[in-house]
Amino acid sequence: MISIVILTIVLLLIAIRQVGNIRLQIWQIMSGGAFVVLITGQLSLTGAIKSVNIDIILFLFGMFVVGEAMERSGYLSYLSYNFFKRAKSTNSLLLLIIFGMGTLSAFLMNDTVAIIGTPVVLMIAKKNALPPNLLLLALAFAVTIGSVMSPLGNPQNLVIAINSNVNNIFEIFGKYLFIPTIINLILVFIFLKLFYKNSFHKENLNHEADKITNKSLTQLSKYSLGLIFILVLSKIIFLYLKLPVDFKLTYIALAAALPIILFSSERVEIIKKVDWHTLIFFVSMFILMQSVWNTGIFQNLISKTDIDITSILMILIISVFLSQIISNVPLVVLYLPLLLKLGVSSTGLMALAAGSTIAGNLFILGAASNIIIIQNAEKKGAETLTFWGFSKVGVPLTIINVIVYYFYFKIL
Repeated sequence: MISIVILTIVLLLIAIRQVGNIRLQIWQIMSGGAFVVLITGQLSLTGAIKSVNIDIILFLFGMFVVGEAMERSGYLSYLSYNFFKRAKSTNSLLLLIIFGMGTLSAFLMNDTVAIIGTPVVLMIAKKNALPPNLLLLALAFAVTIGSVMSPLGNPQNLVIAINSNVNNIFEIFGKYLFIPTIINLILVFIFLKLFYKNSFHKENLNHEADKITNKSLTQLSKYSLGLIFILVLSKIIFLYLKLPVDFKLTYIALAAALPIILFSSERVEIIKKVDWHTLIFFVSMFILMQSVWNTGIFQNLISKTDIDITSILMILIISVFLSQIISNVPLVVLYLPLLLKLGVSSTGLMALAAGSTIAGNLFILGAASNIIIIQNAEKKGAETLTFWGFSKVGVPLTIINVIVYYFYFKIL
């Protein structure tokens, strides 16, 4: 039970973020939990090393390099100006963030959009005297919900797409998840209007075109973005045609980072500015969650209940809640084989994709993209999302999200 106690303390500290006069960051709390797990012998050093998903760490590293280069060169500011300049009010700005970032996350993966989108929304908030929390929440909910509708939207969807042996996987995702996802994106806007109604000022927004500050680094950033789009498109085609050729999203991220690492004169500074704290957080999280999973408590809870774990409602509920404890990717890796063995339907697989993904809207730890956004904002010294500030909107939103997906699945 020591691992469970450690996890409980970690979750409480993440919620309050304060010990006496010391203000703690999320990565410090999680790394502290992992350290205690190791020194108390809950997980061996070998077990800790094996628990770390190196693909996710390398993927994040590659995308952090690309994101830092885009921001440093001024290219990210240039792109954001051209995309958001049509937004004349807070309403239209929020809709652009929700639907623009949400749609983008369906194809470039939600973590990628979280990395690139965070400095963009912080810059917009600063220029227009808008509360950063409003735009950060819009970004967090948008990339989580938007990623539901595509096999490439997030890692857990990709696991389902590759291992489920379902024909026409893109059609299945589109049929079951496109319409309810659009409905849930609309609900994000409604909820933010409800909870932040005093932040929607009527003044016209200020959109200034920032100058490109480093032309050579901008060119390399363009090459990196081009590689991402070409390789992601290739992956979509290979997956759609079921060709025996596959390359991990990790390879895409590292390939995109190569032009910057190899040819930029600022490579050392860019690598120094990579969000290493977020990478430390994920390494620590893998270690802590593995020790918790090794206790067998949650597996026993599922196996000893009389409920039908293949029913649509139970798949949604189990996915949402267990994703808070062991994260959504490990949850899908463990739950999917069990469902396939029990003969789950295509609807059940899509419920697993939806539930494990929108789990990110419930609490901060429900999605990697939430942590990326918060850590990135804190790194820039911006006012960021608290556990309670996120949950007061996220909890009711997630409940409605589950209801929308459930009833849509029932009427198909």
